[in-house]
Amino acid sequence: MSRYWSAVVRGLTPYVPGEQPKLPNLVKLNTNENPYGPSPKVLEALRAETADTLRLYPDPNADRLKEAVAAYFGMAPKQVFVGNGSDEVLAHVFLGLLKHDKPALFPDITYSFYPVYCGLYDIACETVPLTETFEIRPADYARPNGGIVFPNPNAPTGRALALADIEQILAANPDSVVVVDEAYIDFGGETAIPLVAKYPNLLVVQTLSKSRSLAGLRVGFAVGHADLIEALERVKNSFNSYPLDRLAIAGAVAAMEDREHFERTRQAVIRSREKLVKDLKALGFKVLPSAANFVFARHPQRDAGDLAATLRAKSIIVRHFRQPRIEQFLRITVGTDAQCRALVSALREFLD
Repeated sequence: MSRYWSAVVRGLTPYVPGEQPKLPNLVKLNTNENPYGPSPKVLEALRAETADTLRLYPDPNADRLKEAVAAYFGMAPKQVFVGNGSDEVLAHVFLGLLKHDKPALFPDITYSFYPVYCGLYDIACETVPLTETFEIRPADYARPNGGIVFPNPNAPTGRALALADIEQILAANPDSVVVVDEAYIDFGGETAIPLVAKYPNLLVVQTLSKSRSLAGLRVGFAVGHADLIEALERVKNSFNSYPLDRLAIAGAVAAMEDREHFERTRQAVIRSREKLVKDLKALGFKVLPSAANFVFARHPQRDAGDLAATLRAKSIIVRHFRQPRIEQFLRITVGTDAQCRALVSALREFLD
């Protein structure tokens, strides 16, 4: 039936999401989900929203959520855009802000959805190599471009870029939009949102999937100058007027407002990450500095594919990327302390 496909579809190389296996007693450390559940106030808000009103459309502008995000960061609601997960927000960003004659720039090792969006929307792009130690070098982005996008912390490496370095990229590209994808920022980085007031070309994208444990609700947002937000609104209203349903809006508002739960759970993940890094190094792994809720590690004497297969045989799933420069690394989500112990125990048994 592929004879009915359009030429665009024929040329696509779709994004491959992390595996969601149906294995018994699974220790799932491959998709960077939060090991701790969402705020009880989120669950309460969802129950309250499950009512007769579900027969009605949600607020197409999601004003309550925009106001909650704006209040959290000290911004104005007109500086906030919301969407169905940060993936949808990024999709609108690529079409609305990064599709120009000059190529969009992003790292050679980064979130693999970026080249997918470029293929979907026919956007010219160029990759900028990370350094030998897998860091973004700001000076490498001082070149002609139609826009710049990168995660901070980067994925799948976990390395974070300092605000001074981000500001260097912004200052060198006043005529281009610079998109900082902060999916993992709350686990050790410093958000670039305060720079929005100084740089009208800055757009910061975040998600509630990771640090607020709402991967199942699909909520993301962007913060930037009102002119950038208007571009995203124009794309969104040409695509889907109601990207966030009533449950997503209610749950996301509650998540943004419960700062105590957010702080407690993110600090627990950070503590577990530091313990996991220490344990992996004790087993001989080389671990990149991580500011995310995952670690990127390799063992000098063991093949990463063999390690991943061995762990899988014990119902422990991690992410192995078979691509140049990182084929010997494993990306390991920080789970509960019990899950991390199971991982370390399985690795120790194999290595011994």
